Amino acid sequence: MSEFEKRVQCKRNDAIDSGVGFIVSFGFFATLFIIASLVDVFGNM
Repeated sequence: MSEFEKRVQCKRNDAIDSGVGFIVSFGFFATLFIIASLVDVFGNM
């Protein structure tokens, strides 16, 4: 084992971190899509 494998700083599961990152980025782009759709709908009135 290397020195870095012996002294792990964070023992959390990486799947949880990647899931949270996916949800946050999905929420951000979904919010942008909703705002753009509302601008499009109200702009054509």
